[in-house]
Amino acid sequence: MAVVSITINGHSYTIGCENGEERHVQAMAHQVEQRIQRVRALGFNDDSRILVLAALLMADEIQDLIDSKEADSTAQATLEIERLRAEQALTHYRLTELAKRIEALATDIEHVYTQKEERPDT
Repeated sequence: MAVVSITINGHSYTIGCENGEERHVQAMAHQVEQRIQRVRALGFNDDSRILVLAALLMADEIQDLIDSKEADSTAQATLEIERLRAEQALTHYRLTELAKRIEALATDIEHVYTQKEERPDT
């Protein structure tokens, strides 16, 4: 297990992580620190309030990403439904046309058979 040192809101922390994940942990700490600086820029000074507001900013960003992903998934599902409906309509049309052809062939066969029975044997 690796250990990485990070600084958030002016406080240093030693964090354990998987080997090779050190840069990822540092990048996450940097993201948190950026939100803290945004909250400080708004004039907040109380450490607890700053951390809560930074966490809320990050939660809001995460929720926006989730909503966006859900919207994309919904749009993809809608397109798939439309594709399936079009495919179903085409299949229905083809089956209807085949049924008409089969009925026409059956009528022709019946007509030929009826004509043979009506002919006297020669």
